[in-house]
Amino acid sequence: MLTDIARSHAIPNSTPTLQGVGVGLRSLHYRDFLNAPVDIDWLEVHSENYFGDGGYDLHVLQTLRRDYPLSLHGVGLGLGSAQGFSAAHMDKLKRLVERIEPGLVSEHLCWGAIAGQHLNDLLPLPLMQSALDLVCERVDQLQMLLQRQILIENVSTYVRFARDDMSEAEFLAALVSRTGCGVLLDINNLYVNQSNHGESARDALRIMATLPPGAIGEIHLAGHLQTDICLVDDHGSQVGSPVWDLYEQACQLLPADIPVLIEWDTAIPALPVLLDEAAKAGEIRHRYRHSMELAAS
Repeated sequence: MLTDIARSHAIPNSTPTLQGVGVGLRSLHYRDFLNAPVDIDWLEVHSENYFGDGGYDLHVLQTLRRDYPLSLHGVGLGLGSAQGFSAAHMDKLKRLVERIEPGLVSEHLCWGAIAGQHLNDLLPLPLMQSALDLVCERVDQLQMLLQRQILIENVSTYVRFARDDMSEAEFLAALVSRTGCGVLLDINNLYVNQSNHGESARDALRIMATLPPGAIGEIHLAGHLQTDICLVDDHGSQVGSPVWDLYEQACQLLPADIPVLIEWDTAIPALPVLLDEAAKAGEIRHRYRHSMELAAS
C-alpha cells in the first residue's frame, strides 16, 4: 500500500501495521514482555542496538516481533552530515529491516559525524537551501536502498543559525514534497524549541496539518528537563503538562489515526509507569477521534 505522497514518488511504504499507542522497548523491560502479554499496541526500538548478527538483544526483538508490531527508530545515521556519512550504517539498517519487517522506519533531521568520526549526538542543521538539498539527496538514497518510505523526525535544539532562511517545519514540508518521505512529529521537541528559541509550536503544527494525507506517520511524546538555562530533551520523566496540551492541539489539527509513542530513555521506570502514560495518550486520542466522528456524522 502506498501513501499518496509516496505514490507520487514511486516509493513503496510498508503495510500500515502500527495503530494506537506504543512504548519504546528497553532492555530493562525485556523480561516483562517475554514473561506475559503486555497491553500495548506496538513497540519501538533504536535500530542501532540490533545491528549485530546475533546475541540476546536481537533474539528478544525477533521473539517479540511475533506478538507486537515494531517500529525501527534510528539515532546514529546523521543524514545531514556533510562529512562522515556512513554507507555501511545504511547497509546494516537494510539488513535489520529485512529481518524484522517493521511497520515504520524513522531517522532524525540532524547531522552527527565529521571526518569519519561520529559525535554521538543529534546535532542541528542550518535551515537553509544547501542543507535541504543535501538531506533530500540522502533521504532519496536511503529510501531507494530500503525500497520503502522513511519518516524524518524534527529534533530539539539549543542553538539556531543566523543564516537560517526557513523554519524547521517549512524545511520538513519541503523535504516531504521533494522526496516523498514522511514525518515523525515529536511533540515534546516542538515544545522544547518553543521554550528555547521563542518559536511557535502551534505554527509548526499548522504547517504539518497542510502536508498530504499519510505524510505524518508517527507522533512522539516524551518528558524534558527544566534547567536554569534551557529545556533539555532528556526523555527522563513523565510527559509534561504543556506537552500534553500541545498534543491535544495536534489531535485537533491532524488525522486521528496517527500512531503515538511514549518515549522514555533515561531514568527508565518500571513498565507500569510507561503503560500509564500510554493509556493517557490513548484516552486523549480517543476523545478527539470520537469528537471528529460525531462531527462528521
